[in-house]
Amino acid sequence: MPSSHNDRVSEWDEIEDSALVQLVYVSSLTLVSRLSASIFDEVECHARNYNQQHGITGTLCYGSGHFLQCIEGEKAHVFALKQRIFADKRHKNTEILLLQTIEHRRFADWRMRLLFLERWLWSPASKKQAAQLSPYLPFAPHNWSPDRTENFLQIIKTFDTPPHIKAAGITYNALGNMFRHIAAPHQAFLIVQGFLSVLLVVALVLLFL
Repeated sequence: MPSSHNDRVSEWDEIEDSALVQLVYVSSLTLVSRLSASIFDEVECHARNYNQQHGITGTLCYGSGHFLQCIEGEKAHVFALKQRIFADKRHKNTEILLLQTIEHRRFADWRMRLLFLERWLWSPASKKQAAQLSPYLPFAPHNWSPDRTENFLQIIKTFDTPPHIKAAGITYNALGNMFRHIAAPHQAFLIVQGFLSVLLVVALVLLFL
């Protein structure tokens, strides 16, 4: 189980500012943020600029309304970023899963790329590559054990390319994407169901007249 907040504060205090550390936290998007089509573009753009300036690398994973982010860098820079992230009102239920000193960065070449853990957003090639992620889907990383978190990070580190959006031009709006995913292959079914619903309403009206 994740350590308490007091335990984490104690861990931070025991680490030297110049030490290389890895921090993994999870959080949940607020309802307002989930309905925003630009939220992921904003997060990715800001993270890229900030992290390059402060020598921070890692990966940001999203699925089912939840974030899991791995941040690696000098303790002083990671701590400053952690303070900014935890104060961000666009997400909630923030919880640290891992905090440890490391000798080498696990995601040195990723530059905080965004990894989507939504199967219906992946291309066929991505689904084949990401088959190892099945035990972690649907994505619900809160209360993951340190071992489960480590295993997950090890799996996504081996990807040639991160699972990606399968069609250009699709927004990241969760409700919009879900509607497109469901409606596109089932248009005939939806039309028939809509027609039957109208007939049912008409029948009920005639019954009570």
